[in-house]
Amino acid sequence: MTYPPGLIPPSTMNAALDEELRGLEAAGLKRSLRQVQQRRAGTVLLNGERVADFASNDYLGLASDPRVARAAHAVLQAEGTGAGAARLISGNHPIHEALEHTLARLKGCDYTLHFPSGYMVNVGAIPALADRGDVIYSDELNHASLIDGCRLSRATVRVFPHNDLDALDRMLTAERSQFRRAMIVVEGVFSMDGDTCPLDRLVPLARRHQAWSYVDDAHGTGVMGATGAGSLEHFGVSGQVDIVVGTLGKALGTSGAYVGGSKELVEFLVSRARSFIFTTGSPPALAAATLEALRIAQVEGWRREAVRERSRRVRSRLIAGGIDVTGPEDGHIIPVIIGDPLRTMAVVADLRRRGFLVGGVRPPTVPAGTSRLRLSMSAVHPVELVDALAATLLDALKRV
Repeated sequence: MTYPPGLIPPSTMNAALDEELRGLEAAGLKRSLRQVQQRRAGTVLLNGERVADFASNDYLGLASDPRVARAAHAVLQAEGTGAGAARLISGNHPIHEALEHTLARLKGCDYTLHFPSGYMVNVGAIPALADRGDVIYSDELNHASLIDGCRLSRATVRVFPHNDLDALDRMLTAERSQFRRAMIVVEGVFSMDGDTCPLDRLVPLARRHQAWSYVDDAHGTGVMGATGAGSLEHFGVSGQVDIVVGTLGKALGTSGAYVGGSKELVEFLVSRARSFIFTTGSPPALAAATLEALRIAQVEGWRREAVRERSRRVRSRLIAGGIDVTGPEDGHIIPVIIGDPLRTMAVVADLRRRGFLVGGVRPPTVPAGTSRLRLSMSAVHPVELVDALAATLLDALKRV
């Protein structure tokens, strides 16, 4: 068959993409999906074999808790599977609002607004809040959703060195007066490095420069702080951050996300955050499950202590074995930098053969030359399994 001039045959796209895929595979950067089944108490069924799961974000072990499942089931039976429409049309359920009130109390906010995912919060809230004539200061290691939210805004975006608040202070001093609004965007716990932003220093810095503070606390909520309220509670700044974001699919084991702050903030986002306005509401059953997960997380404080104890245990063993790991001593995200993506995935495969599922993180998720293993601790990991992971990992790094 001949094609008219300018009309590209469909196979040309496939050939071009196949060439790109071969290049990604050669560089150790091609991704693929794995089928994971039956998540139970720190383990998963993978290709018919039960393995220890140190790759998920199920920090409190609630993703497979039967109490959470029962709460979802009860509302599922009564309300069905979906919200039916965007929340501004007919998809706003009383249980959505109950969840928002509960999250507001947890985070020390006046109000919160529930979204179907954390990515949707960041690509909706940031562009709604910052426009032409404004400036956003973004930490260089921010999550992809924060980066994309900044890009989608029409504001000027400045990237500051990771956690370097002195550099940020100098940038604000030099140019803050040139812009209408300024917003500082950071993570409470950085998802790939496991370290924290010093929010006790960030908040007064932001106020001194009349800048808004935007903190994504996805990996702090449920784990950090005396009550599990997150990194804001840990640093003593609850109620002082202008915009706080978090997800529900990590420590709380369900799905969805929220943005919290003042009444004015939430009312504005209801009218202007496109990813909220133009999407179907989250299933009410998921909101019910999250409310139960929040209840459990509040009353079973041993889960937070167990995460911290296991994190200290693994970190101390890796450090004793000569491995440099970043973040606080009880940080529940433990990065092991390898550098080369091919060797990183070879170590992941070796650990998998020995019964451990760990995350292998490569560019563009992390900067080139910093490919790594990402170990995630959970409250439901038995201590002997944690010790076995550390010993097996140290051996794998010598062998691979």
